[in-house]
Amino acid sequence: MKKSTRAVTLAAFCVTAAAALTGCAGSGGEGGAGSTTLTIATMTLPQSLDPADANGSALPFFQAVYDTLVKREPDGSYSPMLATGWKYDDDRTELRLTLRDGVTFDDGTPFDAAAVKANMERFGKKAGAQAKTLKDVRSIEVVDKTHVTLKLSQPNPAMLYFLSDAAGLMANPKAFDKPGDPLKTRPDGTGPYELDSAKSAIGTRWVYTRARGYWGTRLPYENLTISYFNNETAIVNGLRTGQINAALLQAADQQAAVENDRKLSKAKQEFDFQGIVLFDRGGALVPALRDPRVRQALNHAIDRRTMLDKIRQGRGEATAQIFGTQAAGYLKELDSHYAHDPAKARDLLRQAGYASGFTLRLPRVTAIVPDALASSLQTDLNAIGVKLAWENVDAGAIRKIFTDRAYPAMVMNLGQHAVDWIGINDYVLPGVFNMFGTTDDTVRELLPRIQRTEGAQAREDLRKLNRHLVEQAWFVPFYRMGYLHVSDGTVRVTPQSGMAVPSIYNYAPAK
Repeated sequence: MKKSTRAVTLAAFCVTAAAALTGCAGSGGEGGAGSTTLTIATMTLPQSLDPADANGSALPFFQAVYDTLVKREPDGSYSPMLATGWKYDDDRTELRLTLRDGVTFDDGTPFDAAAVKANMERFGKKAGAQAKTLKDVRSIEVVDKTHVTLKLSQPNPAMLYFLSDAAGLMANPKAFDKPGDPLKTRPDGTGPYELDSAKSAIGTRWVYTRARGYWGTRLPYENLTISYFNNETAIVNGLRTGQINAALLQAADQQAAVENDRKLSKAKQEFDFQGIVLFDRGGALVPALRDPRVRQALNHAIDRRTMLDKIRQGRGEATAQIFGTQAAGYLKELDSHYAHDPAKARDLLRQAGYASGFTLRLPRVTAIVPDALASSLQTDLNAIGVKLAWENVDAGAIRKIFTDRAYPAMVMNLGQHAVDWIGINDYVLPGVFNMFGTTDDTVRELLPRIQRTEGAQAREDLRKLNRHLVEQAWFVPFYRMGYLHVSDGTVRVTPQSGMAVPSIYNYAPAK
């Protein structure tokens, strides 16, 4: 049985960010070969440590204390974790899980099928960012303590992925009804570590210690520290001084700063793409966007290669598709489908009845769209007669963008997943990034086939869908962005398929 997590006192939270970071710097670089501590730097802040709030790059905070039903390996394949086996029925609307026996939560409560049902029902009802991933789970049937069946309203090719991600994190159901939402600060799971509340400063530094009696394989480090930083310059300094063992660098200038540092170890990864997500393909706000020729013109207007070279220092690859290189639907030739051709773009606008151009009013989040990118896009679109009007927005404008649907499009950085259906679910089906719910006959024909088939037929249909989305210019991608996983040289970091940041299982001493 795991040792109970110590109570979190209010005093643990009442430290300033500066003090917390000073404490981290004072650790003297404890991680690496022969060390018992791994210190990871991040620029992602979790909302809380309640699995219902888990999302994206914050997943490592949760993996430390909660196991998932299914484990996702670095190459994207699945292996047993809390579930030791799984099987679909013939029409892929029932997923039967066999659960690991003998696992307990912190207080000795058994992990079993009832716990799975309670966790997944709670996760789907909560307002967390990933709650939608269980929208196809119609009901959950407890067969016995080690067997549970997920009954789906329709086939979902990404369900195993979701069970290896936020939706698969398992917490102690006894904590669900306690007042004050204790899981937000006092996690109670079956994972390899426990949160050390006395050493942690929630919001700046999370310190985890190895859980006694953990059922699974022991990870290489006795202690894990995840520290939050608000800029990559500080992270690079910490890597060079050994105060930080590992981090992900996204900014091109910071990647360049460490490129020739032989002391540091580096591993490259392409995950996100940057581009214009066209919400308004139906022309509700900007009638011109209803015509595919106009959307094609926008794609021909963009000088992807120059943007990549000047803004990302060549770190990435120009592309015109939203499917990533690991996806079954990926087609290499679609990366270069739209050549930079302002003359062709102007001709397409003329054919569509917009020879005089039109105005495109977009929100600008400066962290995503720095001055160089903003200027480059304005220049490219102005060259074909499209006036790009930026409106600077901050985090408070999220409602205006996604709830009020006040803009026809937005420049964003979005993930290119290895699991095609995740991209389809996020970007093609009605939802956050297809907020007007636009579709067409080809999409309606292909999606049900993709849901229900596997192998060669599914790959063929995925590629047909990808080609259709590119040819109809549903999006205006610029490039896949190259990221750099960096360690102080004492840690080996393995990039994780399906995540911009590595899983906590992907770190090991370099020697």
